[in-house]
Amino acid sequence: MADAPYVEQIEPRVADASADAAELQARIDTVARGGARAAVLGVNDGLVTNVSLILAVAGASATAGSVRLAGFASLVAGAFSMAAGEWVSVRSQVELFHGILDELRSLVRRNPKLVLHKVSEKLVDAGFATDTAQRATTELPLQESRFFDFAARTVFGVNPDELGSPAVAAISSLALFAAGAAVPLAPWFFIDGGAAVAASVAATAIASMAVGGWISRSSGRPLWLGASRQLGIVVVTSAVTFAIGKLFGTVVA
Repeated sequence: MADAPYVEQIEPRVADASADAAELQARIDTVARGGARAAVLGVNDGLVTNVSLILAVAGASATAGSVRLAGFASLVAGAFSMAAGEWVSVRSQVELFHGILDELRSLVRRNPKLVLHKVSEKLVDAGFATDTAQRATTELPLQESRFFDFAARTVFGVNPDELGSPAVAAISSLALFAAGAAVPLAPWFFIDGGAAVAASVAATAIASMAVGGWISRSSGRPLWLGASRQLGIVVVTSAVTFAIGKLFGTVVA
């Protein structure tokens, strides 16, 4: 049994394997387009950045109006900064991949045998017998576009259809940074003083734990692991920034 092909060693454990495969592919596509990464970074940065700024200002005995102004300015500036940064980052990544794919496309036209050899090597590295790998490469479609697509995925691990979306990354970052930054700011529109400080910290802690738990669940890890990690970050940053505000004791009015 140990020498049998891997597929034959596995017994299906789910009734609807196609649904599981579709769900997994959807998650892969989301990550590949940059949306998931930008979303997590956006909301987490919004939470931590704004609660830190708000508590620093509040710790310096600022009025509720000053805290609201500082928090809202941080929300707007941070959201647009995140969006611009993600757009440039993902756009640069896409351009670099396009350069690699252009070189591969040229190589496919000039020296297809070399590309076939590299594909064969990859199949052997994946566990195929040498003769099986060589035979498989001879059966590849001769149509240039299909051959190029297969070579890009197999040799370089690049999916030409999923290079990432700068627009998705930018919009996700802007919207979710703003959403995250609004959480610690919201209590200051209804209450002030120590009650508002406590509410900001509590709301941020709950939201951060939800984000951390979602990340852990999506990656197959225990919920408490990501939640506790995010909670620790909020507690430390809140304590440090509030202490800094208290230490300087500057009245912002």
